[in-house]
Amino acid sequence: MLQLFRITGFLPYVAVAFLNAFVDLGHKIIIQNTLFKTYEGDLQILLTAIVNALILLPFVLLFTPSGFLSDKYPKPRVMRIGAWAAVGLALAITAFYYLGWFWPAFAMTFLLAVQSAFYSPAKYGFIKELVGEKSLAAANGLVQATVTAAVLAGIFFFSVLFEAFLAEETFTTPGEIMALLAPAGWFLVGFSLLELTLAYRLPEKRQRRAAMRFDWQAYHTGHYLMENLSSAYRSRVIWLSILGLAGFWAIAQVMVATFPAFAKETLGATNAVAI
Repeated sequence: MLQLFRITGFLPYVAVAFLNAFVDLGHKIIIQNTLFKTYEGDLQILLTAIVNALILLPFVLLFTPSGFLSDKYPKPRVMRIGAWAAVGLALAITAFYYLGWFWPAFAMTFLLAVQSAFYSPAKYGFIKELVGEKSLAAANGLVQATVTAAVLAGIFFFSVLFEAFLAEETFTTPGEIMALLAPAGWFLVGFSLLELTLAYRLPEKRQRRAAMRFDWQAYHTGHYLMENLSSAYRSRVIWLSILGLAGFWAIAQVMVATFPAFAKETLGATNAVAI
Protein backbone atom coordinates (compact mmCIF):
# COMPACT_ATOMS: atom_id res chain seq x y z
CA MET A 1 0.00 0.00 0.00
CA LEU A 2 2.77 2.47 0.91
CA GLN A 3 4.42 1.96 -2.49
CA LEU A 4 1.43 3.67 -4.08
CA PHE A 5 2.51 6.97 -2.58
CA ARG A 6 5.85 6.64 -4.36
CA ILE A 7 4.01 6.94 -7.69
CA THR A 8 4.32 10.47 -9.04
CA GLY A 9 1.02 12.27 -8.66
CA PHE A 10 -0.71 9.69 -6.47
CA LEU A 11 -0.71 11.73 -3.25
CA PRO A 12 -2.11 14.86 -4.97
CA TYR A 13 -4.68 12.61 -6.66
CA VAL A 14 -5.88 11.18 -3.34
CA ALA A 15 -6.05 14.69 -1.89
CA VAL A 16 -8.08 15.89 -4.89
CA ALA A 17 -10.50 12.97 -4.48
CA PHE A 18 -10.93 13.84 -0.81
CA LEU A 19 -11.49 17.56 -1.39
CA ASN A 20 -13.91 16.97 -4.27
CA ALA A 21 -16.22 14.84 -2.12
CA PHE A 22 -15.69 17.10 0.93
CA VAL A 23 -16.80 20.27 -0.92
CA ASP A 24 -19.72 18.55 -2.68
CA LEU A 25 -21.09 17.40 0.68
CA GLY A 26 -20.45 20.75 2.36
CA HIS A 27 -23.10 22.76 0.53
CA LYS A 28 -25.58 19.88 0.55
CA ILE A 29 -25.27 19.55 4.33
CA ILE A 30 -25.77 23.29 4.85
CA ILE A 31 -28.94 23.18 2.74
CA GLN A 32 -30.18 20.00 4.41
CA ASN A 33 -29.54 21.37 7.90
CA THR A 34 -31.36 24.59 6.96
CA LEU A 35 -34.39 22.51 5.97
CA PHE A 36 -34.06 20.65 9.27
CA LYS A 37 -34.14 23.90 11.24
CA THR A 38 -37.02 25.57 9.42
CA TYR A 39 -39.44 22.84 8.27
CA GLU A 40 -41.30 20.02 9.99
CA GLY A 41 -42.59 16.52 9.26
CA ASP A 42 -43.56 15.46 5.75
CA LEU A 43 -42.54 18.77 4.15
CA GLN A 44 -39.05 18.46 5.60
CA ILE A 45 -38.74 14.88 4.31
CA LEU A 46 -40.04 15.92 0.87
CA LEU A 47 -37.62 18.85 0.51
CA THR A 48 -34.70 16.72 1.73
CA ALA A 49 -35.65 14.05 -0.82
CA ILE A 50 -35.69 16.73 -3.54
CA VAL A 51 -32.17 17.81 -2.53
CA ASN A 52 -30.99 14.21 -2.85
CA ALA A 53 -32.77 13.86 -6.21
CA LEU A 54 -31.08 17.02 -7.51
CA ILE A 55 -27.75 15.47 -6.58
CA LEU A 56 -28.41 12.05 -8.10
CA LEU A 57 -30.23 12.98 -11.34
CA PRO A 58 -27.23 14.48 -13.18
CA PHE A 59 -25.31 11.22 -12.70
CA VAL A 60 -28.17 9.35 -14.40
CA LEU A 61 -28.79 11.87 -17.17
CA LEU A 62 -25.18 12.69 -18.02
CA PHE A 63 -23.25 9.44 -17.62
CA THR A 64 -22.88 9.01 -21.41
CA PRO A 65 -21.44 12.46 -22.30
CA SER A 66 -19.36 12.56 -19.11
CA GLY A 67 -17.88 9.15 -19.94
CA PHE A 68 -17.17 10.31 -23.49
CA LEU A 69 -15.26 13.39 -22.29
CA SER A 70 -13.27 11.24 -19.87
CA ASP A 71 -12.31 8.87 -22.69
CA LYS A 72 -11.57 11.53 -25.30
CA TYR A 73 -9.50 13.99 -23.25
CA PRO A 74 -6.69 13.42 -20.73
CA LYS A 75 -8.44 12.83 -17.42
CA PRO A 76 -6.36 15.32 -15.40
CA ARG A 77 -7.39 18.01 -17.90
CA VAL A 78 -11.06 17.17 -17.37
CA MET A 79 -10.50 17.26 -13.60
CA ARG A 80 -8.84 20.69 -13.81
CA ILE A 81 -11.75 22.12 -15.78
CA GLY A 82 -14.11 20.56 -13.25
CA ALA A 83 -12.10 22.09 -10.41
CA TRP A 84 -12.35 25.54 -12.03
CA ALA A 85 -16.10 25.04 -12.30
CA ALA A 86 -16.23 24.09 -8.60
CA VAL A 87 -14.48 27.35 -7.67
CA GLY A 88 -16.97 29.37 -9.71
CA LEU A 89 -19.94 27.54 -8.20
CA ALA A 90 -18.55 27.98 -4.68
CA LEU A 91 -18.23 31.74 -5.26
CA ALA A 92 -21.83 31.91 -6.55
CA ILE A 93 -23.06 29.91 -3.55
CA THR A 94 -21.22 32.24 -1.17
CA ALA A 95 -22.85 35.25 -2.86
CA PHE A 96 -26.30 33.64 -2.39
CA TYR A 97 -25.51 33.03 1.27
CA TYR A 98 -24.66 36.70 1.82
CA LEU A 99 -27.77 37.82 -0.04
CA GLY A 100 -29.96 35.46 2.00
CA TRP A 101 -31.24 33.79 -1.18
CA PHE A 102 -32.11 30.31 0.02
CA TRP A 103 -33.89 28.94 -3.05
CA PRO A 104 -31.15 29.92 -5.53
CA ALA A 105 -28.66 28.32 -3.11
CA PHE A 106 -30.96 25.28 -2.98
CA ALA A 107 -30.88 25.06 -6.79
CA MET A 108 -27.08 25.20 -6.77
CA THR A 109 -27.05 21.65 -5.40
CA PHE A 110 -28.10 20.58 -8.90
CA LEU A 111 -25.29 22.52 -10.62
CA LEU A 112 -22.75 21.12 -8.17
CA ALA A 113 -24.04 17.66 -9.03
CA VAL A 114 -23.70 18.39 -12.76
CA GLN A 115 -20.09 19.41 -12.15
CA SER A 116 -19.52 16.23 -10.14
CA ALA A 117 -21.20 14.05 -12.78
CA PHE A 118 -18.68 15.23 -15.40
CA TYR A 119 -15.82 15.13 -12.90
CA SER A 120 -16.36 11.63 -11.47
CA PRO A 121 -15.65 9.43 -14.54
CA ALA A 122 -12.32 11.21 -15.02
CA LYS A 123 -11.53 11.03 -11.31
CA TYR A 124 -12.16 7.31 -10.95
CA GLY A 125 -10.99 6.37 -14.43
CA PHE A 126 -7.63 8.00 -13.77
CA ILE A 127 -6.75 5.42 -11.09
CA LYS A 128 -5.79 2.76 -13.63
CA GLU A 129 -3.85 5.21 -15.80
CA LEU A 130 -1.92 6.44 -12.78
CA VAL A 131 -1.01 3.20 -10.98
CA GLY A 132 -1.37 0.49 -13.67
CA GLU A 133 -3.20 -2.82 -13.49
CA LYS A 134 -1.03 -4.49 -10.85
CA SER A 135 -1.77 -1.89 -8.19
CA LEU A 136 -5.32 -1.15 -9.34
CA ALA A 137 -7.17 -3.06 -6.60
CA ALA A 138 -5.12 -1.54 -3.77
CA ALA A 139 -5.35 1.97 -5.22
CA ASN A 140 -9.08 1.66 -5.83
CA GLY A 141 -9.65 0.48 -2.26
CA LEU A 142 -7.62 3.38 -0.88
CA VAL A 143 -9.45 5.93 -3.02
CA GLN A 144 -12.87 4.55 -2.03
CA ALA A 145 -11.86 4.69 1.64
CA THR A 146 -10.66 8.27 1.16
CA VAL A 147 -13.89 9.36 -0.51
CA THR A 148 -15.99 7.70 2.20
CA ALA A 149 -13.91 9.43 4.86
CA ALA A 150 -14.39 12.74 3.01
CA VAL A 151 -18.17 12.26 2.97
CA LEU A 152 -18.28 11.59 6.71
CA ALA A 153 -15.82 14.38 7.49
CA GLY A 154 -17.76 16.84 5.31
CA ILE A 155 -21.04 16.01 7.04
CA PHE A 156 -19.47 16.51 10.47
CA PHE A 157 -17.31 19.57 9.66
CA PHE A 158 -20.03 21.59 7.98
CA SER A 159 -22.60 20.61 10.60
CA VAL A 160 -20.23 21.93 13.27
CA LEU A 161 -19.85 25.17 11.29
CA PHE A 162 -23.61 25.34 10.84
CA GLU A 163 -24.35 25.10 14.54
CA ALA A 164 -21.46 27.44 15.45
CA PHE A 165 -22.71 30.25 13.20
CA LEU A 166 -26.30 29.86 14.43
CA ALA A 167 -25.42 29.68 18.13
CA GLU A 168 -27.49 32.20 20.12
CA GLU A 169 -28.90 33.70 16.92
CA THR A 170 -32.59 34.24 16.19
CA PHE A 171 -34.06 33.17 12.85
CA THR A 172 -37.40 32.12 11.39
CA THR A 173 -36.83 31.67 7.65
CA PRO A 174 -34.30 29.79 5.49
CA GLY A 175 -33.12 33.11 4.06
CA GLU A 176 -32.20 34.41 7.50
CA ILE A 177 -30.19 31.24 8.15
CA MET A 178 -28.38 31.70 4.84
CA ALA A 179 -27.30 35.21 5.82
CA LEU A 180 -26.04 34.00 9.19
CA LEU A 181 -24.10 31.18 7.52
CA ALA A 182 -22.53 33.39 4.84
CA PRO A 183 -18.92 33.11 6.15
CA ALA A 184 -19.16 29.32 5.75
CA GLY A 185 -19.20 29.88 2.00
CA TRP A 186 -15.55 30.95 2.13
CA PHE A 187 -14.66 27.52 3.43
CA LEU A 188 -16.21 26.06 0.27
CA VAL A 189 -14.24 28.53 -1.85
CA GLY A 190 -10.99 27.84 0.02
CA PHE A 191 -11.24 24.06 -0.26
CA SER A 192 -12.19 24.37 -3.94
CA LEU A 193 -9.10 26.49 -4.62
CA LEU A 194 -6.92 23.94 -2.84
CA GLU A 195 -8.47 21.19 -4.98
CA LEU A 196 -7.76 23.23 -8.11
CA THR A 197 -4.13 23.77 -7.10
CA LEU A 198 -3.58 20.06 -6.49
CA ALA A 199 -5.29 19.14 -9.79
CA TYR A 200 -2.44 20.90 -11.64
CA ARG A 201 0.01 18.46 -10.02
CA LEU A 202 -1.60 15.46 -11.72
CA PRO A 203 0.43 14.03 -14.64
CA GLU A 204 -1.21 13.53 -18.01
CA LYS A 205 -0.69 9.93 -19.07
CA ARG A 206 -2.04 10.12 -22.63
CA GLN A 207 -2.96 12.51 -25.43
CA ARG A 208 -6.37 13.67 -26.61
CA ARG A 209 -8.11 11.12 -28.83
CA ALA A 210 -8.97 13.38 -31.74
CA ALA A 211 -10.78 10.68 -33.71
CA MET A 212 -13.50 10.21 -31.09
CA ARG A 213 -16.83 11.86 -31.91
CA PHE A 214 -19.99 12.16 -29.84
CA ASP A 215 -23.23 11.29 -31.67
CA TRP A 216 -25.83 13.64 -30.21
CA GLN A 217 -28.59 11.97 -32.23
CA ALA A 218 -27.77 8.61 -30.64
CA TYR A 219 -27.77 10.31 -27.23
CA HIS A 220 -31.14 12.04 -27.72
CA THR A 221 -32.83 8.91 -29.06
CA GLY A 222 -31.56 6.71 -26.23
CA HIS A 223 -29.38 4.56 -28.50
CA TYR A 224 -26.29 5.21 -26.37
CA LEU A 225 -28.25 4.34 -23.23
CA MET A 226 -29.45 1.01 -24.58
CA GLU A 227 -25.99 0.21 -25.94
CA ASN A 228 -24.34 0.93 -22.59
CA LEU A 229 -26.94 -1.02 -20.63
CA SER A 230 -26.60 -3.97 -23.00
CA SER A 231 -22.83 -3.96 -22.58
CA ALA A 232 -23.20 -3.87 -18.80
CA TYR A 233 -25.85 -6.62 -18.81
CA ARG A 234 -23.61 -8.95 -20.82
CA SER A 235 -21.08 -8.87 -17.98
CA ARG A 236 -22.57 -10.54 -14.90
CA VAL A 237 -19.97 -9.02 -12.59
CA ILE A 238 -20.66 -5.47 -13.80
CA TRP A 239 -24.44 -5.92 -13.76
CA LEU A 240 -24.48 -7.30 -10.22
CA SER A 241 -22.15 -4.51 -9.11
CA ILE A 242 -24.56 -1.94 -10.54
CA LEU A 243 -27.51 -3.55 -8.74
CA GLY A 244 -25.57 -3.77 -5.49
CA LEU A 245 -24.47 -0.13 -5.60
CA ALA A 246 -27.98 1.00 -6.59
CA GLY A 247 -29.45 -0.86 -3.63
CA PHE A 248 -26.86 0.57 -1.24
CA TRP A 249 -27.40 4.17 -2.32
CA ALA A 250 -31.20 3.79 -2.41
CA ILE A 251 -31.20 2.71 1.23
CA ALA A 252 -28.68 5.41 2.14
CA GLN A 253 -30.70 8.20 0.53
CA VAL A 254 -33.92 7.08 2.22
CA MET A 255 -32.15 7.11 5.59
CA VAL A 256 -30.64 10.53 4.94
CA ALA A 257 -34.04 11.94 3.98
CA THR A 258 -36.07 10.48 6.84
CA PHE A 259 -33.78 10.19 9.87
CA PRO A 260 -33.47 13.94 10.66
CA ALA A 261 -37.27 14.29 10.73
CA PHE A 262 -37.55 11.19 12.92
CA ALA A 263 -34.87 12.46 15.31
CA LYS A 264 -36.52 15.87 15.53
CA GLU A 265 -40.07 14.65 16.13
CA THR A 266 -39.48 11.44 18.10
CA LEU A 267 -36.18 11.99 19.90
CA GLY A 268 -36.51 15.74 20.34
CA ALA A 269 -33.07 16.35 18.78
CA THR A 270 -32.51 19.82 17.29
CA ASN A 271 -28.72 19.88 16.99
CA ALA A 272 -27.49 18.98 13.50
CA VAL A 273 -24.11 17.79 14.78
CA ALA A 274 -25.72 15.36 17.21
CA ILE A 275 -27.94 13.93 14.48
